[in-house]
Amino acid sequence: MEYRYHLQKYAGTASRHTCPACGRPRCFTLYVDDNNEPLDPTVGKCDHDSSCSYHYTPREYYRDHPDWRQDWREPKPQFVKPKPQPPKPFCTIPPEYVTRSVRLDRDSSLTFWLGTFIDPLIVEGLKDLFQLGVTRNGDVIFFQIDEQGRCRSGKIMKYNQADGHRIKDENEPNRVNWIHVPLMKRGVLPEKWVLSQCLFGAHQLSRFPDRKVILVESEKTVLIGTAFLPQYIWLATGGKDVNLKPETLSVLKGRDVTAFPDLDAIERWQEKLKPYPNIKVVPLIRKIAQQEGLPDNADLADWLVKKYGTPQVGSYGSRGSNDSTEPNESKPVMEPWEEILQRPEVKALIEDLDLELVSVSHME
Repeated sequence: MEYRYHLQKYAGTASRHTCPACGRPRCFTLYVDDNNEPLDPTVGKCDHDSSCSYHYTPREYYRDHPDWRQDWREPKPQFVKPKPQPPKPFCTIPPEYVTRSVRLDRDSSLTFWLGTFIDPLIVEGLKDLFQLGVTRNGDVIFFQIDEQGRCRSGKIMKYNQADGHRIKDENEPNRVNWIHVPLMKRGVLPEKWVLSQCLFGAHQLSRFPDRKVILVESEKTVLIGTAFLPQYIWLATGGKDVNLKPETLSVLKGRDVTAFPDLDAIERWQEKLKPYPNIKVVPLIRKIAQQEGLPDNADLADWLVKKYGTPQVGSYGSRGSNDSTEPNESKPVMEPWEEILQRPEVKALIEDLDLELVSVSHME
């Protein structure tokens, strides 16, 4: 058995200290452990055996400090090589379950609402680009498809098709669910299936390697942002504190990323994203909220809808929709040139270039 503490080996004058008894410098040797850490500044031996003879041992120190529970003769711990941990399983959803739920001819409550201010063809493009699923109840499925095209899972969410707000009523069953949950219950997926999330929209990174990236919180904001500003890759974390971690953000390495947090998450995102110099956190929504009088939990989607949204003529979303809303027949029929001027991209161009409509003429 070896002593845990021993007199410190000489390693120059720095290893010799002032004696607590006689006060002479560079003559006191401490008792240290295997990491060269002293037990206490008073526990040691003075080199002046004849004139001072101070020697305070670890045994005596423990005797004087009975509440100290360590044994000064503890054996050195034997190094035990840790057992290798099995790698965390990487689980995905079979592609056929994505394909089955993506219906371009049927709307979820969310895509129905999007169709009230976004061109129907653009909404169909969003369904296809993001592989938006729809349940029998009209809930939207946000499939998380990574940069390699693998589906990690799908988040099922309920939205109010009248205003596009997420249903948060706790009495509403399955307000938020995941597609892997029922698949596990049915035995399609094994019991040991583990969710491994990625950023919503991450599959675009391999398709558009040169595009700048905009990172937001909500999947809904990604859809609206892509509809109005398609020159960027829009990605969502899926929550204020969700997916802001190295294993998820690693796909953004080397990309030019601008993050637009929600109004109530600006400081949190600024702190969490400090280790990522390529991600610039811009509190744009704070300034917009002050100017536009937006609510405390406002996000970029609120401003984008207000700035670029155009009411659509007719009743969009009736194909396969579970909504009974009839077309608004009181809306005036617009001339073709008026419809063109109402398109989001045309309106943005007119605003950016400060253009003014002077006249309209038909070309022969």
